[in-house]
Amino acid sequence: MNEMELRVLKSMARQYPTIAAASTEIINLQSILNLPKGTEHFLTDIHGEWEQFNHVLKNGSGSVRRKIDEEFGNTISYKDKKSLATLIYYPEEKLEIVQKEEENLEDWYKISLHRLVQIIKRVASKYTRSKVRKALPADFAYVIEELITEKEELTDKEAYYNEIIRTIIRIGRAPQFIIALCHLVQRLVIDHLHIVGDIYDRGPGPHIIMDTLCSYHSVDVQWGNHDIVWMGAASGSLACIATVIRVAARYGNLATLEDGYGINLLPLATFALETYADTNCDVFAIKYNTDYNTKDLSLDTKIHKAITMLQFKLEGQVILRHPEFGMENRMLLNYVDFEKGTVTIDGKTYPMKDMDFPTVDPKDPYRLTDEEVKVMFRLQQAFMRCEKLQKHVRFLFSKGGMYKVYNGNLLYHGCVPMNEDGSFTRVNVFGKEYSGKALYDVLEQYARKGYYSKDASSKLDGQDIMWYIWTGAGSPVFGKEKMTTFERYFVDDPETHQEKKNCYYRLLEQESTINHILEEFGLNAEGAHIVNGHVPVEQIHGESPIKCGGKLLIIDGGFSKAYQKKTGIAGYTLVCNSWGMRLVAHEPFESMEAAIINESDIFSDSITVENYYQRRLVADTDNGREIKENIHYLEELLETYREGTIIEGR
Repeated sequence: MNEMELRVLKSMARQYPTIAAASTEIINLQSILNLPKGTEHFLTDIHGEWEQFNHVLKNGSGSVRRKIDEEFGNTISYKDKKSLATLIYYPEEKLEIVQKEEENLEDWYKISLHRLVQIIKRVASKYTRSKVRKALPADFAYVIEELITEKEELTDKEAYYNEIIRTIIRIGRAPQFIIALCHLVQRLVIDHLHIVGDIYDRGPGPHIIMDTLCSYHSVDVQWGNHDIVWMGAASGSLACIATVIRVAARYGNLATLEDGYGINLLPLATFALETYADTNCDVFAIKYNTDYNTKDLSLDTKIHKAITMLQFKLEGQVILRHPEFGMENRMLLNYVDFEKGTVTIDGKTYPMKDMDFPTVDPKDPYRLTDEEVKVMFRLQQAFMRCEKLQKHVRFLFSKGGMYKVYNGNLLYHGCVPMNEDGSFTRVNVFGKEYSGKALYDVLEQYARKGYYSKDASSKLDGQDIMWYIWTGAGSPVFGKEKMTTFERYFVDDPETHQEKKNCYYRLLEQESTINHILEEFGLNAEGAHIVNGHVPVEQIHGESPIKCGGKLLIIDGGFSKAYQKKTGIAGYTLVCNSWGMRLVAHEPFESMEAAIINESDIFSDSITVENYYQRRLVADTDNGREIKENIHYLEELLETYREGTIIEGR
């Protein structure tokens, strides 16, 4: 035994100071290995649609309803199953309705409590008693444990349990107890949640989604390009701040910034009103939904134009700082002929739809006016001092990354940049080329510097990288040749709006391509999967999310309402439990109110991706490997106790 191993064992001996303690832990860990693996839930491209997100999270993509069917079969009616499911999803809201409408409330409480206890017994059966105990709400932990734990020594067990429930009702605690049980079902039905990118933009509630994720029991996040631009904005990147505000303005979601995060946009609004008072803003129409307050339309349109011009200027400044990004072709203000009202793109000249730019100097188009400098400074301070935004972004850094390898699956948003021949594209990052896994790693490293570094130069480089990850041709999470924002605003010709996808998307049906990627990230190509977000799967046109014989799963199906006409559905989710993997295609979610009042769930079509020939256990997971390693060291610790190398109790 070398000195390092002995040091590890001595450290472990402080936690397990006796043979008895070490032996007990070995027995405990060995038994955990033989439990079924927990259920994993994969979601992607949520894009601020918080009501649908919350519903899918609450129902576990149909997992709750399946547990109800398994537990009760034909012993209760379809209507009762729907009511029980709705109660589990929305206990507080459902109880309000029941308390007003139910004639025999005591009976309803009794029936509901018994059914909820049965469901909890079923969903808790795959966990250790210790893990379930940790999940119990503090106020009712003892009572719930009594109800869900079999007690063989009790001869009149049924009477004992019935008396507990009767007492809960008699003392007026039934509503609170029901709420606690419902949240416990939601907590236990999903063991771990994966968010495969793009929480932000388009929909109205990313801040609500982030609040939910911050309190979720077990979660990881793979950054999407819409997430990274918000992370860049929170770090102080001016180009990212302008982009975040422009996208919010374009989709009528400025309220997300002002009300959701408390970011003061008044300096920008004042600037827009004064500078663009007599300016044509027709090109900058707002794509608003039914929740949008149209009284703000005129002001928001001016804000939209003001921040868009700021974005183009600030992006140009980033590109000028970093010629290695190879994005000079995105500096299109250079190619505007201000006398003729045209722009030259890739050697071809087009008429501009708008030439009314009061802040643009044709001789120096990327210079900010003095007023623009002041506005951006105040916006930068607002973003960097926003406590809620900073909390959410720190969560994304602590729980997230550019990719994740988890239980034999590779998770990422976007693509692994590739060439036509299937080789990995080499991307220049500050003068050095990276590809494959190394590209992901270096981009993530610089992104973290952009937020956390104390060195001003290093921090600015990191912020510029976050902007590049949002929109650069070599960015894995963007995955396109260019982002044609300028062309979509100012040029009618739809050919200029095309955003050519990376070769990855043409090669992903080739098994050699997928195997190459899996091996690059250290996975055995046999039995592993890639779970991928970012590009909506157009089911309406017959496209399948299952690629390459099930090795690649693209689970972006249009959670965002902005994409649902294109996809024909309202998003895919993936559920992986001890029996296999299921892909779930969701119909559009009407509203939380309809789900509660009408007991309407999201209709979901489930597709089996893979059935395991043998049930997967904890031993087959990443956590299982860690447990086996702990068992190994504990067994070595036992030997050192028995040999006298380490003395018990010291």
